[in-house]
Amino acid sequence: MAKLSVLDLSPIPEGSNAGDALRNSASLAQQAERLGYTRYWMAEHHNMVGIASAATAVALAHVGAATRTIRIGAGGIMLPNHAPLMVAEQFGTLAALHPGRIDLGLGRAPGSDQLAARALRRNLDGDVEDFPRDVVELLNYFKPAEPGQRLVAVPGAGESVEAWILGSSTYGAQLAAMLGLPYAFASHFAPAQMMDAVAIYRERFRPSERLAKPHVMLGVNVFAAGTDAEARLLFTSLQQAFLNLRRGTPGKLPPPRADMILDPQAQAMLSHSLSCSIVGGPETVKRGLADFIARTGADELMVTAQIHDHQARLRSFAILAEVARDVPHSLAA
Repeated sequence: MAKLSVLDLSPIPEGSNAGDALRNSASLAQQAERLGYTRYWMAEHHNMVGIASAATAVALAHVGAATRTIRIGAGGIMLPNHAPLMVAEQFGTLAALHPGRIDLGLGRAPGSDQLAARALRRNLDGDVEDFPRDVVELLNYFKPAEPGQRLVAVPGAGESVEAWILGSSTYGAQLAAMLGLPYAFASHFAPAQMMDAVAIYRERFRPSERLAKPHVMLGVNVFAAGTDAEARLLFTSLQQAFLNLRRGTPGKLPPPRADMILDPQAQAMLSHSLSCSIVGGPETVKRGLADFIARTGADELMVTAQIHDHQARLRSFAILAEVARDVPHSLAA
């Protein structure tokens, strides 16, 4: 069957708050575990009133305590915002608490606006350019400590943490290939260079002690419901949120709107940015899933669903898991 994982931004719907969102995240992770999803990731975003996963490692500790077997991790940690040692300690702690279950996806984008990025980093000079060096430094902290080593990540050293490179361009593909790491592409909101990035990653991949052969995971929005019409209605929440973000007025996740009318410019922008979306009833989702896998050859899909009503979101992931049982994955492990 298709290999599926969950990306949860811990959305804060209008009329709700961050505590509710984080409790909903734990609920979704528990369901994903029961349904056989491979991994559950949360993402670092800052200064966004509609996303509750800013303190990603803390949120993952909450989710880890609510689950038992599913892999949990960050998709991702925006490394320029942090000292590599701090990230190693945080995810080393998660690995100590939940051995054999922790993933660490690393990105070089800020995950925020410039104001928040400056508040996080204090100095923006050169941080992004240092990303490859910071990744290597971070990975070294997870190696077993050597005798006499003066700087050790505790917890962290010797812990099993599966590291990924994230990207929305060919830059991350090249770095992941060079380091021999698995690669996750943010096609769920930035699909333009998806196929080029996948090709570069596979062509240039160098086996490493962490990974013997290339492994590609692609982001995709899936909104599944009982009927196509119901799913399209749920999808309007993401469309509104995306438009608000692009207009510089981000907010909490809006409820769906049956009367939503898009002007041609907005429609064109959404059609491009959200082109990697599967929206519909069970049969429509099944066909869309099969078509996307056949077109991309992805080893794994990272599914996200910004759905306003939590019960509808749970139902969407349940429908997807059910129809995925009948969708072959030619590259699945």
